[in-house]
Amino acid sequence: MLKTFALFVVTALAEIVGCFLPYVWLRQGGPAWLLLPAAASLALFAWLLTLHPAASGRVYAAYGGVYVATALLWLRWVDGVRLSVYDWGGAGVALCGMAIIVAGWGRASG
Repeated sequence: MLKTFALFVVTALAEIVGCFLPYVWLRQGGPAWLLLPAAASLALFAWLLTLHPAASGRVYAAYGGVYVATALLWLRWVDGVRLSVYDWGGAGVALCGMAIIVAGWGRASG
């Protein structure tokens, strides 16, 4: 489970960076060349999702929990926004959902 979680965190960072760089370009007047690493990051994100042994829908569902927590940490560390108790609680619930889904990968059919 720890390996899966770590891979999901790297996947989430690739997705967030791939979306953040165009945001910097469009909203903050960043240079257009930021779109190149953004595209590469989104391609990496898609490839990383294929590395899991479960059916794609289960991978996406479990990944969503880690994405929520990672996005909130990005909000805190990169954007400097203080997280509320509701943010932390939501992240905890999302991570519990991920753990439940991943724990069932070997037991579920399909």
